[in-house]
Amino acid sequence: MNDEAGDTGADGSDPGAGEELRSAEVMDLARILEMSRHGHDVWVGSGPSYPWGGLYGGQIVAQGLLAGGYSVDESYRPHSVRAYFIRRGRHAEPVRYEVDRIRDGRSFCTRRVVARQGGEAILNLEASFQRAEPSEDIETVAMDNSLPGPDALEESSWSPAFRRASVPSPAARMGAGRAAAWMAATPLGQRAPLVDAAAFAFLSDDLPTDAVVRSHPRSAGEEDPWEGSVFSASLDHTIWFHRPGRADSWHLHDFSCHSFVGARGLALGHLHASDGTHVATVAQEVLLRLS
Repeated sequence: MNDEAGDTGADGSDPGAGEELRSAEVMDLARILEMSRHGHDVWVGSGPSYPWGGLYGGQIVAQGLLAGGYSVDESYRPHSVRAYFIRRGRHAEPVRYEVDRIRDGRSFCTRRVVARQGGEAILNLEASFQRAEPSEDIETVAMDNSLPGPDALEESSWSPAFRRASVPSPAARMGAGRAAAWMAATPLGQRAPLVDAAAFAFLSDDLPTDAVVRSHPRSAGEEDPWEGSVFSASLDHTIWFHRPGRADSWHLHDFSCHSFVGARGLALGHLHASDGTHVATVAQEVLLRLS
């Protein structure tokens, strides 16, 4: 649950304009994913007030993917999305998503989406969509069946938009750069591959920072060695969607930090359904600075 990188500049917006956006009902994920159309290939979305202030990066990626997907025929499904966080978003004002139709092909469609607030870009996103085609189905990454299931864990989530049952740190090898949790979106209502993909995108931004933090030597041997002494921000976020899944059912999100250098940690994670199906792979680079 990371703030986007960058500084927030004054833009003269009305401080009271965000009261509706901060209402409790917007915290429902189905409502967060609702957007309104503002002209050709332009969509506007909003979000709630998050506990740390600013916007949640997963929200902007999810809404950006939706905006791009709305310009693609339903026979094409999202298979990958890559996003760069440019500036920290402000929850008290809407986000404008401008879609560029890069290419429409017979098998693939490509879209570029720029998210803006106050005329400034806060996110740059590219998404690719593929028409279904027959192929072998080969899974080479298996779910870690040694981890407890969601029914054996206590639920704890910072947002009513999703449920989360975190795997205890000993099971997730605290100090070795790993973070795992079972996660499920709140009921989404409509069933569509694009909506599920957006919901997975929302959820997938929650754990990468935890994995990076747990890779750092400072994490070893202390209960909470980071409180008040660290700045973190998501730099970029990539998702590859492998197989269909229902985002409002339990999925294991299992992340490990693969590198830490230059204050940047790379977290790679796999999303598995409860039956072991490998649904998606996620990569995120996190900026982690000690104060």
